[in-house]
Amino acid sequence: MNDLKLLRACCPASWRRGPSRTLSSQSSLGQGPNPKYDLSQGDPDSKKGLLGSMTSRFYDVQQLREWIFSFWSWNLYRKNKTFSYTAKHFGPNVAAAYFVLTQGGAVRFQGQEWIGAQDMRQFLRNSPQLKMLLLEEVDASGCVINYYGLENLVFLPALRSLRLCGCPYVDDWCLSRLHSLSSCLQELSLAGCPRVTERGLACLHHLGNLQRLDISDLPAVSNKGLTQILVEEMLPDCEVVGADYADGLEPLSEEEEEEKAAG
Repeated sequence: MNDLKLLRACCPASWRRGPSRTLSSQSSLGQGPNPKYDLSQGDPDSKKGLLGSMTSRFYDVQQLREWIFSFWSWNLYRKNKTFSYTAKHFGPNVAAAYFVLTQGGAVRFQGQEWIGAQDMRQFLRNSPQLKMLLLEEVDASGCVINYYGLENLVFLPALRSLRLCGCPYVDDWCLSRLHSLSSCLQELSLAGCPRVTERGLACLHHLGNLQRLDISDLPAVSNKGLTQILVEEMLPDCEVVGADYADGLEPLSEEEEEEKAAG
């Protein structure tokens, strides 16, 4: 008890009564905002226009890229969905034609003229009559058709011609799905497809009735001349166009040319 009284007598009065004082209340340190860490002065990125508003909306650039990729994937999936409702009510031929027209392509039914994307209204009006006809030709050049979108085309019983020129998402996996058209497909054009390689062309050996194949301007094919020779051996009854036999071969040196001329 005596020790407690002695401790109280030695302590300052401010320790024994009154409100507790913190570090900021005992000195000027901590009174008012710190200019270096003041968050109320505004984000400097907000003055950078659109980029500043975008960075304030997303945590970082990586999240923005992921959001853009997700939207792009969803949009590509939406454009390549299976038109099952149309196929149920109007048949697979009308459903396939509707799919191609929505992508900006063109189709031709048996005994009819070509129908383009600009003729969509007329096509919808004539759908009840067209469901009695077979779809013979499809021109999907430049469309964003991919592996899943081919579901609308690979089961057509009378498809004779299929043009996929310049389709950015047609790859080797897409060509592996064309085997179901082996009994009817006679003409196939893959010109300008950037993702088609030699592996995908090897999958075309199932197309025994193919009469014409265009493999021109395939940047993913390394040796175009050799590839054409192999495809011609694989499809002996098919006319393969688009590649030069000398394409991909090394030119002769001067000595070899002289020997060839002398011989």
